[in-house]
Amino acid sequence: MPTQAAIKREVISFEGTRVRFQSALSFDAVLGKLRSRMGTITMAEVVDPAGSREEFEKKVKAHEGDSGFMVFLEMNHGAWMQKFEVNRRMVRWLFGNPLVAITMLRHDYTAGLFVPPDLLLAENDGGAGCNVTYVLPSSLIAVEQNAPLLEAALALDAKVEALVMSAIV
Repeated sequence: MPTQAAIKREVISFEGTRVRFQSALSFDAVLGKLRSRMGTITMAEVVDPAGSREEFEKKVKAHEGDSGFMVFLEMNHGAWMQKFEVNRRMVRWLFGNPLVAITMLRHDYTAGLFVPPDLLLAENDGGAGCNVTYVLPSSLIAVEQNAPLLEAALALDAKVEALVMSAIV
């Protein structure tokens, strides 16, 4: 068991930036557009410790959508919220691409707290339109001075925004 002297606790405060896009399109239309641009695979399926780097890259590329992303996990909040008389369709995705993630993780392993990013698609009140909300990846990932990490995180910001913009118009 480590002694108190062997333990170092560091606290780093930072601020995340939430981005929300409103769309006049229906929840179903935006969900369909998002799905059409994304591949789907679980993290367990993508990781093969026995395979080579080349095999891993090939597998990832085979599962990514034309956005360069894939959905790893979908949480349908709307389904369980109905039990509490909240009738709003809402889906949260954990999505990304390990080949994008490595561009950040190689510069700071703590980027793994926020890679892959997530996204929330929610139907507006009364079902008229929807909104897509996410936290700007760079605001969570690049919290200390690290130029290569910031550059990679800003590239992820742009990819996420391009995905969302392609789905809401």
